[in-house]
Amino acid sequence: MRIASLLPSATEIVCSLGLENDLVAITHECDYPESVRGKPVLTRSVLSETSSSAEVDRHIRALVHEGSSIYALDAPLLEALHPDLILTQELCEVCAVSYPIVERAARRLGSSPQLVSLEPESLEDVFENILFVGRLVGRPDAAKQVCDALRRRVAAVQQRVAGRTRRKVVCLEWIDPPFNCGHWTPELVTIAGGDERLGVARHAAHAIDWQQVIDADPEVVVVMACGFTLDRSLRELETARGRFDALAAQTWVVDGNAFFSRPGPRLVDSVEIMAGILHPSAVDPPPRSVARRLQPVR
Repeated sequence: MRIASLLPSATEIVCSLGLENDLVAITHECDYPESVRGKPVLTRSVLSETSSSAEVDRHIRALVHEGSSIYALDAPLLEALHPDLILTQELCEVCAVSYPIVERAARRLGSSPQLVSLEPESLEDVFENILFVGRLVGRPDAAKQVCDALRRRVAAVQQRVAGRTRRKVVCLEWIDPPFNCGHWTPELVTIAGGDERLGVARHAAHAIDWQQVIDADPEVVVVMACGFTLDRSLRELETARGRFDALAAQTWVVDGNAFFSRPGPRLVDSVEIMAGILHPSAVDPPPRSVARRLQPVR
């Protein structure tokens, strides 16, 4: 089967099923596993990589208002690759190429590929997506094995944090302006032994006032900027450092791009990272390559 993935999470799902060689195309954001680099790339971002958080937010709002996508699709390349299956999503208008654009491109393909939209809003939905893709590609047993292994890891975290006092947490999916967390993230915090104060499960993240963060009185703030690597988030945080230093809370910065923003198998890594932040005596603290605690400037 020839598979085109328009989602980093879908790329990771396909590879977890042992079908990396069946991937004929990926997105410019697909970077895991490392071995997928070099495959044909179907997308590019129209945003500048040097823009600040505030500039990115303004640009995205303007594009969405205009009905435009923040990603461009190489439709001629897609046609030349003749995929049998195209994996995409409609859940978030800023996380992938606009679905109508993909749909129009797919209609023009003479091969009539199957177009599948993955729409997870919870960790369980992610497991269901893995099983669903497994059935589509003829690997149902492999998909079940992947999900069983992931569920065992989640259960291990739950067992280790059981009975411990839940720590008050605020997760921020953007820095300037601050965004709360949504979709699957509040659930991940709960599994990891935390109490997310501002996030809303199964709903999209949205902009909030900084006063709401203060009023939530968190013990831990976790910055997981959507689409930003750990280093990029750390650089962005410097402009808002005073706000975080004023909080009576631990501030952690994580690699949102690789983990929390990507609803694939590595969401379970995200659970383990969060548990290590909240309960380091029960779960190994995360390595500095994926999470850093911000030391306050006194």
